[in-house]
Amino acid sequence: MAELPTGTVTFLFTDIEGSTKLLHELGDGYADVLSEHRSVLRDAFAAHDGVEVDTQGDAFFVAFARATDAVAAAADSQRGLGEGPVRVRMGIHTGEPIRTDEGYAGMDVHRAARIAAVGHGGQVLVSQTSRDLLGDQVELRDLGAHRLKDLTQAQRIYQLGEADFPPLKSLNRTNLPVTATALVGREHEVTELHDLLANGTRLVTVTGAGGSGKTRLALQVAAELSDDFGDGVFFVPLAPIQDAELVGPMIEQVVGLRDLAELREAQALLVLDNMEHLLQAAGQVSALLADAPSLKLLATSRAPLRVSGEHEYALDPLPQDAAVELFLERARSVRRDVALDDAVFEICRRLDGLPLALELAASRVKVFDPPLLLERLERRLPLLTGGARDAPERQQTLRAALEWSYELLEEPLRQALRGLGVFAGSFSLEAAESVTGTELEGVTALVDWSLLKPTGEGRFFMLETIREYAGEQLELSGEQEALRDCHLAYFLDLAVEAEPNLTGSEQAEWYRRLADEQDNIREALEHACNTEDAERAQMLAGTIWRFWLTRGQIDEADRWYTRAVARDGATSPMAHARVLFGVAHVTEALGSEGLTQQFEEVAEALRVAGETRWRILAMTHLAIAYVGEGELARGRRMSAEALSLARSTGDLRGEAITTSNLAYQLTVEGDEAGAAALLEEAVVAFRALGDTYGLAGALFDLAVLTIRRGDIAVTTEHLVESIRLGISIDAVLLVAHAVLIAGAVALARGDARTYARLYGAGDAVREARWFELDPIVAELLAEATPKARDALADDFDAAWAAGAELELDAAVELALASVEPAVLDDSSGKRFT
Repeated sequence: MAELPTGTVTFLFTDIEGSTKLLHELGDGYADVLSEHRSVLRDAFAAHDGVEVDTQGDAFFVAFARATDAVAAAADSQRGLGEGPVRVRMGIHTGEPIRTDEGYAGMDVHRAARIAAVGHGGQVLVSQTSRDLLGDQVELRDLGAHRLKDLTQAQRIYQLGEADFPPLKSLNRTNLPVTATALVGREHEVTELHDLLANGTRLVTVTGAGGSGKTRLALQVAAELSDDFGDGVFFVPLAPIQDAELVGPMIEQVVGLRDLAELREAQALLVLDNMEHLLQAAGQVSALLADAPSLKLLATSRAPLRVSGEHEYALDPLPQDAAVELFLERARSVRRDVALDDAVFEICRRLDGLPLALELAASRVKVFDPPLLLERLERRLPLLTGGARDAPERQQTLRAALEWSYELLEEPLRQALRGLGVFAGSFSLEAAESVTGTELEGVTALVDWSLLKPTGEGRFFMLETIREYAGEQLELSGEQEALRDCHLAYFLDLAVEAEPNLTGSEQAEWYRRLADEQDNIREALEHACNTEDAERAQMLAGTIWRFWLTRGQIDEADRWYTRAVARDGATSPMAHARVLFGVAHVTEALGSEGLTQQFEEVAEALRVAGETRWRILAMTHLAIAYVGEGELARGRRMSAEALSLARSTGDLRGEAITTSNLAYQLTVEGDEAGAAALLEEAVVAFRALGDTYGLAGALFDLAVLTIRRGDIAVTTEHLVESIRLGISIDAVLLVAHAVLIAGAVALARGDARTYARLYGAGDAVREARWFELDPIVAELLAEATPKARDALADDFDAAWAAGAELELDAAVELALASVEPAVLDDSSGKRFT
């Protein structure tokens, strides 16, 4: 495929008029006719340097670097088709589109397609922009100004050649308002709504949050359907009226009726815009549909009408790609040199994909470059002002749009919205009830008002722009401190409940629960630290250590421990011991100095706090710290003491983990046979306990032992099971180490390139997640790497760099494929975050 032109590009859209009828007429011969048509057009495009961007059915989308080439290709195409059965309409338009991986995006692409759509078979239509570039080089016939279905100002359209055709199929009997810009990023929604109304649904209500683009979408759908309603398509703006009894008179005024009864025989579509404050008029709407069987209604509202026959269409924010396209489209209308960069992507993410927020932010690039705009988005609402002066007042700022929704709520729902603003990310119904007292009925009502969204599995979330507004209202209400304290208490209780379950038989479910609540845990910690609540800050941070360490969030853990320990105020022995325990684990993961002293302090603090289960674990880590300093005998004594304490207290997991860690010491001492025996014993124990993490770790240690002994088959068996178990709980540190051992397996089988790639991948995770490699694994890699370098020579570094670019998911895929291809059957899908 030739390179797509960039900069100023001329687009040519084509399609066959009456293709369905032609198919019926020609039957089996249609395929040959269609093939000949494609050949004629492609020859013409190629002769004039056209690049085929897309082909769908009988339609072509072609790009040209010059407008003259596009017109010449169109003329040659029509001559080549002659008077044959295929009649092709064509549209030409020039602009400066956004170049994407798939082709082009932007308003100019839509405009070219719209121009082609209003023509007739055999007709070539040209936009004003293209005509200006053509100048006197081509004779064109002026067909006048026409409103296209993108609803922007009427566009002057020209025709190539002097042939006579019927009037263009532009908008006719309608009062749909002119819009300043074309709709961007809603193609899928337009198609779905078009199909609903075209195929029998008589009342569709588009619901969504303020600023989500309900009105603009409804207008576009109405424009698309304008040819289907012989008596017209009408836009009925209801925002200006406050009395539900005036809905009927407003319809009469807009459509030009003396009485609604005149609609009984009408084949028409009414767009009832902004019904949310007039929900009492739902009965009138239902009666209108009953009296007028050919009438259809498309309503927009922040809440459904709740009448028989209504189809609610919940409008979600724009997906990221569409949000970026919209932002750039609007930004470049005020400043042409806005580039697509990381700041633009992050702006669109932070604005939740809300079209109104994106448009308001885009208007600010006239003053702020995107990176500076991004900095100022820390507080969205004060920045997002200055909308178009001709927009309704509630849509000129995002705050006004949210205030409009808030004022429509009754006080109990306002209180619920304010309270639910304390949650970050998503939250469960149980949490909503416990923290704010908001029960199912209130949550459901806020979902109906498009102020909350369900995520499935009984969880809900609030768009960040809405949450910011709710937070402001909560602060003004004086309820903030009490609710934030309740929020902190709830998530501290959850962490305390989760902690022992993270090593139990249901640990995968508990890891998932904590992952779901991670934003709320951060919010709770933030509140505890900001209010100098040392007790709860240290208790929460200390209790959650296993989740952070297992998932490889070392840097985050380090930051929270630094903040929690720095809080002023007395703490309980338990909170003090737990936070010291978390700090020591971070030190261990980072490979920092002072580890032995820290775990000595931890073990003593846990003894004072009476936390035997944690103390046993601290003692096993202390034993390994002694071994790391060369104090082997002292390490043996500490392990023996921990094992004795575990057995005397009936702590089966403590006994298993101590056995597993004692095997590590034997490995360091050179007793690999003794270490293997202990690890086999630990594997049996962890299986019996249902401890996924403990089992994965013991199997990994066995894999390391067996590969050192050259037993690749047994290594593979242990390693695959370890990786599978680690994946199930998102154990990033464990899986990253396992990826490296998989590389060693590949090297043992003669595949040095895969070794280098997996080494690069594992090392990239290590660096990104702030942890040091296990010393035994590091020693194994130090021995293997020179062999791989000798095998690959200069290609080693390139393979390593390619591996470093892999996401962990892709690295796991490669690791599994390299050690055992058959294990890939169910390994696809995103796992790690």
